[in-house]
Amino acid sequence: MDLARLRTVCLAFPEVTERLSHGTPAWFVRDKKMFVMVWDSGHHDLAFAHLWCAAPPGAQEELVAAGPDRFFRPPYVGHRGWLGVRLDRDPDWAEIAELCQDAYRTVAPATLVRRLDLS
Repeated sequence: MDLARLRTVCLAFPEVTERLSHGTPAWFVRDKKMFVMVWDSGHHDLAFAHLWCAAPPGAQEELVAAGPDRFFRPPYVGHRGWLGVRLDRDPDWAEIAELCQDAYRTVAPATLVRRLDLS
């Protein structure tokens, strides 16, 4: 798991901050709305490095169905459409960056999404 790489991806979006949430690194839009959190050694019954991210409607179901070896419905937030992503199996970092951007777009206000589109 490459926390530095994930940090670089998440902090590149407009008005993003990082802080611990539930004892693990998490990224927030305007220090309020979380869009990604990561566990480097697992969480509860999930004993592997992974992240949870906000996802657009329908994305969780589609990705879990297409790649159940890489994606999962995370506990606590899965019912809200969040996506779990395994990071212990040589993840595709371009794909991780896209998922993080989708997560950002899912929770960010329209003004920040427009800023992202202009950059």
